[in-house]
Amino acid sequence: MIIRLTVNGEPRHAEVAGWESLLWVLRERLGLTGTKGACEQGECGSCSVVLDGDVVCSCLVMAADADGAQVTTIEGLGTPDRLHPLQEAFVAEGAVQCGYCTPGLVVAAAHLLETNPSPTSGEVKEALSGNLCRCTGYGAILRALAAVEEGR
Repeated sequence: MIIRLTVNGEPRHAEVAGWESLLWVLRERLGLTGTKGACEQGECGSCSVVLDGDVVCSCLVMAADADGAQVTTIEGLGTPDRLHPLQEAFVAEGAVQCGYCTPGLVVAAAHLLETNPSPTSGEVKEALSGNLCRCTGYGAILRALAAVEEGR
């Protein structure tokens, strides 16, 4: 089947098999490898994308169900020449270590700040609760979000 979707503001299409997840299609069919696949069970958040206004684990979304959807991946937030403010803050605060969780965390955090420009500490923790990081201990990640909030 051929699906059509808007990815990072651009119309895209892909031929997909019924078993393929949105994560698979983004990485293997569309070449957007910034979104990472780790657990493939929706437990770690490394594959987080914004799908029609909600942060989702793309490994749990069947590609066929994304037909007609709007998708934002990490590639849609910044470029190598012009990083998104959260990407800059993650680097400045040391929130990037192995980097595997970083795309999902940045996508989830950017969505939070777009929908709630002044979140409480509890709201930040809730918004990022679906993203696991085994390297940073979360302190640097929370400092990066605070730095972006203060810079607004």
